[in-house]
Amino acid sequence: METANQTASESQDAGQTLAPLCTARCCGLLNRTLAVMFMVSLAFAIVVGNVVTLIVFMQTRHSRTPQGYLKVSLAFADMMVGVLVVPFSVYTEISLMVTDTPPLWYQGISTASLEGGSRPWQPCMLIGPVFAGCTFVSISTIFLMTVERSVAILRPLHKDTLVTRHRTLFLILLSWTGSFLLAMAPLMLSNSFTLEYNECSRMCNYAPLLIGHQLPPDANILLLFPAFDFSLLGGTLAVNILSFTSIRRYSRKRKLLSEGSLGTDAGAGGCPYRPSFSDIKAAKTIGILTFAFTASFSPIAVFVLGT
Repeated sequence: METANQTASESQDAGQTLAPLCTARCCGLLNRTLAVMFMVSLAFAIVVGNVVTLIVFMQTRHSRTPQGYLKVSLAFADMMVGVLVVPFSVYTEISLMVTDTPPLWYQGISTASLEGGSRPWQPCMLIGPVFAGCTFVSISTIFLMTVERSVAILRPLHKDTLVTRHRTLFLILLSWTGSFLLAMAPLMLSNSFTLEYNECSRMCNYAPLLIGHQLPPDANILLLFPAFDFSLLGGTLAVNILSFTSIRRYSRKRKLLSEGSLGTDAGAGGCPYRPSFSDIKAAKTIGILTFAFTASFSPIAVFVLGT
């Protein structure tokens, strides 16, 4: 740890400042041990859960629907995090516990290595974009799943015409391509950023190369990330609210019909095409997933945006 702090000081003298390093309370031996145990459990749960999802998709023919393909896309994105990103964080944390020399990709070390103007390859150059890209894929896939269920709720007769397998596969390909291009944007559009392992977040994050005590002029590129996240999450919440409003209206009409308050003709005229029970149940499930994801993701996104 002293080596990392010394390197950070040398980097500041060279004209590149760094964010304050983590406190001993956050990065002590006990804290690192608990973090490693949690990350190992998390990686195991991610891999096992998504492998089960993929097996069910491969062995069940009726699951090969547009919604099924979206679930597989989400499972692949999550599994890449469980196979690559989390194990790399576990490896780095164990390395920091057993050795006094931080790795090349550690916070401060990677920035100091850029003093000569070169950008040597290190694992965070792969792990960082993979984590960011998979996060964007997950958010965009949840948005697509919400839109697909919304079409089934609002336009049940046109569902099979509007939501086809070919269109779904095209949107999945577009989601993966756009997400990883966005994840690589700071490296492709600027030379003012590097990727390093942050000891507080325990992930590979983008870090701007500070000149003196000032951010580079193109540091606003990093605002693309929260802008994308909040835009899609906001759109997802709006679509869910629209779907739930429609479900509530259908449920109210069905209740009135069951109580005999509406005649058959009135019920048919007010609600001629009702979504199936499975569509309503799936929409509710995706809505709950969206609200839970937003509740857990928003504090992190706000913190990153503020930073």
